[in-house]
Amino acid sequence: MGTKLDIGKEMAYMIIEKWASDLAQIVNADNIKCNESLKQYTMTKLGGNADVFVMPETEEEAANIVKYAYNNDVPLLMLGNGSNMIVRDGGVRGIVINFSKLDRIDIDGEIVIAQSGALIIDVSKQVAAQSLTGFEFACGIPGSIGGAMAMNAGAYGGEIKDVIVDCTVLTTEGKRLVLSKDELELAYRKSIIAKKGYYVLSAKFRLAKGDQEAIDAKIADLTFQRESKQPLEYPSAGSVFKRPPGYFAGKLIQDSDLQGKGVGGAEVSTKHAGFIINKNNATATDYIKTIRMVQHVVKEKYNVDLELEVKIVGED
Repeated sequence: MGTKLDIGKEMAYMIIEKWASDLAQIVNADNIKCNESLKQYTMTKLGGNADVFVMPETEEEAANIVKYAYNNDVPLLMLGNGSNMIVRDGGVRGIVINFSKLDRIDIDGEIVIAQSGALIIDVSKQVAAQSLTGFEFACGIPGSIGGAMAMNAGAYGGEIKDVIVDCTVLTTEGKRLVLSKDELELAYRKSIIAKKGYYVLSAKFRLAKGDQEAIDAKIADLTFQRESKQPLEYPSAGSVFKRPPGYFAGKLIQDSDLQGKGVGGAEVSTKHAGFIINKNNATATDYIKTIRMVQHVVKEKYNVDLELEVKIVGED
C-alpha cells in the first residue's frame, strides 16, 4: 500500500487529468498541456510548472474556459506575454490560460481593434506603417495588449489611457462586458481590470493621421533610448518597481549602491538600476530575494517603500 504522500500525488494527478479531459471538450486537445514548464512563457525565464496550461483559439473558447474554471471552482491564472509576471519555483496550481493565439489586429481608418494576445510592439509597428500617430510610446513595451490594458502601460510620456476608446473583457464568471474609457478607471499602473480580475479579450483605440517621417523618427529615437539604456541582452521582467511619488525607483536603487548586487543568478542591472536580470540561470527564489533585498536597503536608507510593478504568482 502506498504512503499518504503517494496517494496524495496520485489523487492530484487524477484531478489534473480530469481538468485536461474536460477542457478538451472546449478547445483543441493540442492546445492543452499538463505539467507544463512556464519558464518558456515568461520574459524572466523563471518559474515552475502549471498543472494545466491552455491556449484558446477563439474568444468563445476563452469565455468557456473561464466559465468552466468558475463553475468547477478551479483556480485560474491569466499569463499574457509573461513580461510583468514572476512565477515562483513551485509553479501554479489549477489552470493557466494564455491568449497568445488571440492576436488579431484590425485597422479601419483611425480606429484600431487589437485582441488581447497581440503584442503591443506589433500593434505599434502596424499602426506606424499606416501613418497613424499616438501609439509611438508603445514601440518598446514588451507585453501583450491584455497586459497593457490591465496596468495602463506607458512609457516615454504616453500611456494606454491617452488612446483607448473601450475594452472588451470577461468577468471571473465568464460574462462578456464592454467597458468605456471611464469605466476602465485607468490610472498609473492601475485599472478596473486588475482590480476585479477581469480577462481582456480585445481593446479599441482611436489614433490620428500623422506625418510618416515624424512617426518614424520618433520610433527610431525611442528605440535607441530603450536599447541604449536597458539590459535587453538578459532575461528580465522590465521595470520591477513602480515610480514612488516624488522619486525615481532606478535613481534610489543606484544611489543605494545596489547595481551589480543580487542573490544567486539574479542581479540588479548595472545598465539600468530599475531592472533585475536573470544573469546566470537564476531561480525565481533568487529573483524574489533580490527584489526583497532592494526594497529593504532603499527603505533603510531613504525611508521609501518600493511598490512592485511586477506580479509574483505561484507556490514556493
